Amino acid sequence: MLLAQNICWQQDGKDILKDIDFHLKKGEIVGLVGPNGSGKSSLLKILSFLEEPTSGQLAFQGKEITGNAPLMIRRRIAVVFQESLLFNTTVFENVASGLRIRGLAKRDIKHRVEKWLDSFGILHLVNQAANSLSGGEAQRVSLARAFVLEPDILFLDEPFSALDTPTKEALIDDLDKILNTTKTAAILVSHDFRDILRLTQRAVVLINGRVEADNMPVALLNGSSSIQVENFLAHWKKEWKKSS
Repeated sequence: MLLAQNICWQQDGKDILKDIDFHLKKGEIVGLVGPNGSGKSSLLKILSFLEEPTSGQLAFQGKEITGNAPLMIRRRIAVVFQESLLFNTTVFENVASGLRIRGLAKRDIKHRVEKWLDSFGILHLVNQAANSLSGGEAQRVSLARAFVLEPDILFLDEPFSALDTPTKEALIDDLDKILNTTKTAAILVSHDFRDILRLTQRAVVLINGRVEADNMPVALLNGSSSIQVENFLAHWKKEWKKSS
């Protein structure tokens, strides 16, 4: 579904990403993890066509993409950021915004918006002002706004990091069920390896802008060939053993 080969990205003369190879299969959920400054969010921007790589090749559903991605491809993806970035209007209008741009009929918009608000447990907030929402509610609206587009790939950039633990846990439970039900392919950036364990089937570890490991999350915790990866995962291995 998504393929990246030999991706490099430079900013202000500095190497941010170096020789990245990455793939995403249909329905697969992959985590991007690594220390702060390792290039996780940068790689997500490249893969979601928000930034162009300095060099390398990108392909979406078998079609090579050079330069700016065509509108028809950008409409097949959705991105959810750490900050909810909602418009200063109602919850309904926020979730409906992408559908209006696509020219859907009013009744179809209403049906799809209400469906996804209900899926995330916030249908009762449909007419509420977005700027009055709690952090958890706002992020649920952001996710509903992404899923209502029925994307082929969902990109998630630290979507839980600003939430308190109970709010985060409840949202992860709901998102896990929805991803498995819809079979939506997703790429999740997180600094918390527990999120990767909960939601993803494969984890890609980035260190200093390079891919240092690519395996199932549990397999990474059970051992790695790289000292850098071992050092990065040391804390999470201890946490994992405590909870096992």
